Amino acid sequence: MNAERHVRLFRNGRSQAVRIPREFELPGTDAVMRKEGGKLIIEAAPPKSLLALLAELEPVEEDFAPIDDLPAEPVDI
Repeated sequence: MNAERHVRLFRNGRSQAVRIPREFELPGTDAVMRKEGGKLIIEAAPPKSLLALLAELEPVEEDFAPIDDLPAEPVDI
């Protein structure tokens, strides 16, 4: 993609902001921004790892039924 479009910068509180035109929209709700020399690069944030998602879950407070500890059945190989 080698598209280019002129955009205007504006102030949002104490931050500088830019509206991202529809043809440049990023998926999701998070992005990563970095500066490389005189360029400002904005990329879609990579998906979180499964461990990071699990760490955000609330603990389960419900009691589970006991599980019988049955002996292993023999396997014929």
